[in-house]
Amino acid sequence: MKFSHIPVLLEETITGLNIKPDGIYVDGTAGGGGHSSEILKKLKNGRLFSIDQDPDAIQTVTERFKDNPNSVILQGNFSDMKELLEEKQVYAVDGVLLDIGVSSHQLDTAERGFSFHEDAPLDMRMSQKGETAAGLVNNLSFEELSKIIYTYGEEKYAGSIARAIIKEREISPVETTSRLAEIIKSSVPQKVRRDGHPARKTFQALRIAVNHELEALEKGLDEAFEILKPQGRLAVITFHSLEDRIVKHKMADWFQGCTCPKDFPVCVCGNKPKAKAVTKKPITANLQELNQNPRSRSAKLRICEKI
Repeated sequence: MKFSHIPVLLEETITGLNIKPDGIYVDGTAGGGGHSSEILKKLKNGRLFSIDQDPDAIQTVTERFKDNPNSVILQGNFSDMKELLEEKQVYAVDGVLLDIGVSSHQLDTAERGFSFHEDAPLDMRMSQKGETAAGLVNNLSFEELSKIIYTYGEEKYAGSIARAIIKEREISPVETTSRLAEIIKSSVPQKVRRDGHPARKTFQALRIAVNHELEALEKGLDEAFEILKPQGRLAVITFHSLEDRIVKHKMADWFQGCTCPKDFPVCVCGNKPKAKAVTKKPITANLQELNQNPRSRSAKLRICEKI
């Protein structure tokens, strides 16, 4: 199966990574290989480790880069990149790219169950392993379900949506995307239905919960920064505020220098910045990219360099 995915902020990301021809790089979210392909074009004696947890992505990039001696494909979650690289006797790299979130292929392949636009089994697993979204919807308590929808979906009608789901699952299990979407639609006010599809936030929340995305992002950022060489760069693309907030705060911690009170005559904490910002503000898609790829509208790119 071909894994199609339009890489967002491609030129800005590749430029920001400041790729060296003999460097070692990691694309932690390879997808269809769009970003990986551009990194490989800039390598001569260097290596690129393209990682993905999705078997469809691994199949695609393995075939796509099979004749490229600089390419190494690794199946796994980017949050485990340190272990994955150590298995290849690699302990430090010159750059890491993370393109967070669901891919175009996963959204557009109905049977993967990510989209509320098509009727399909309620799945949402990026790795195609583990508990499905249907498992969560049919087994979590009201408190657990409403908390996920409110926290990960930033959905103010989380309580009424969770209550409606539990009522419906008592009649029969909620197992398809279309049934869940209808339940959500019927449990929110009419005015909400006019402002885009009311299922969007709940589907996002369930996807994040199924794939433990925010936990993986926290761990992945720490692992990526740890394996960076001095002057190595980390580029992260996010697609919603929860992800961007984590990246922003993590990088701010790395940028932080002395934390002593301002009235101290000399520094006693000894804290020094671990990184510097390459992008002062997040980079967003220009008008041309927005016209070509509407899904880029929410993308934000942040880049830092290890000191």
